[in-house]
Amino acid sequence: MHVVIFEDARWPLFAPVSISHPIFCLASGRGTLLDKQIRALNPSRLSLWVRPELVDYCRRHVLPMLKMPVTINEPLDEHPALLINGRTLFAGPCLIPSDAAVVLDDHGLCAAYTESHGLSHQDVFGETEAWLNLRNLPTSEPFGQTAAYLWDLISWNQASLLDDFAHLPPSGQPKPAGPFHLVNETDISLGDNVKLSPGCAIDASHGPVMIGDGVSIGANAVVLGPCSIGPGSQISPLALIRGGTSLGALCKIGGEVSNTIFMAYSNKAHEGFVGDSYIGQWVNFGAGASTSNLKNTYGKISLRVGRQAMPTGKQFLGSLIGDHTKFAIGTRLMTGTYIGYCCMVAASGLTPTFLPSFTFLCDSGAKPYERDKAKAMMMQVLKRRGREWGAGDEAMMEHAAGMAGKVEG
Repeated sequence: MHVVIFEDARWPLFAPVSISHPIFCLASGRGTLLDKQIRALNPSRLSLWVRPELVDYCRRHVLPMLKMPVTINEPLDEHPALLINGRTLFAGPCLIPSDAAVVLDDHGLCAAYTESHGLSHQDVFGETEAWLNLRNLPTSEPFGQTAAYLWDLISWNQASLLDDFAHLPPSGQPKPAGPFHLVNETDISLGDNVKLSPGCAIDASHGPVMIGDGVSIGANAVVLGPCSIGPGSQISPLALIRGGTSLGALCKIGGEVSNTIFMAYSNKAHEGFVGDSYIGQWVNFGAGASTSNLKNTYGKISLRVGRQAMPTGKQFLGSLIGDHTKFAIGTRLMTGTYIGYCCMVAASGLTPTFLPSFTFLCDSGAKPYERDKAKAMMMQVLKRRGREWGAGDEAMMEHAAGMAGKVEG
């Protein structure tokens, strides 16, 4: 079956992380939305329809991970195809239609099974007549859940983690014994070369815990399921990782984290609380930096992006933080805070609830983060992880500036 995973005009509502990532590459559960889409649909060939600025990103970061024929931004041929919105989370059984059909919701087209020769990504973003005509197909039941906003992925993360664990192959290996505690160990998955330090507790009594290869759990740390810790990540001694949390590869996490998604290479190695938040890649929290995730009034939280305030309907919501943003020690982030791509936050007072991309904030106020200084910082961070700055990184920085302007202006 030919499957097309497409971005649509709602990608700005998944900012700031969607500024530098295709929607389907956003983290959910143990992996990405794309991982789950491929697992549920099992395509024989795959097409990705993305913003033109992200074609190179897909070629460098997505295609090498896939084991099937893949094209990017090529139009449909004469064969039928199943079109799936990249915002779709598959966490359960999927019934695929055998005849022409469409799935719609209040926010647009979620999926369609169609034979529409020549239809392309340009039709999606341009909302052309050919694209709008898909709405006239017979309607079908939803194949999965289609997120409308970034905070939906936070709300659905526990279900995503449970589904990922259900699809793990049985290990067949007994759990190791040692001076640590494994609670309900049948629901604990340990990768290779995992280090469990004395006194740490892995508790899967309220949901599974998935720990990737090469993970290190510090002494007396507590990890509560459902939870996933990506390969090579380090959990500091005395850390508390609560349920609903997903940590990407090569993260360094300390203090308390609850119901939060960290994408790869991000650090919160010291004390401080992060809850009900979505954190992009290459983010760093200084010691004592914390988010608030509940208003003192216990009321519903609104999120400001640019001049627009969006009601979230959520009582618990922390911060949405873009790639390459850094926080100084003691930073305080209020409920419903948006911090864009590549910001430097070094103020001693409360951080504004909206900070646009490429902003340098200190006690004297906010100013644009000079591009050469931002680039030097990013280069240094990559070098610390054994990566060299390349042409793709340079292009992404420029594209991110342009895409951020569309979202935050």
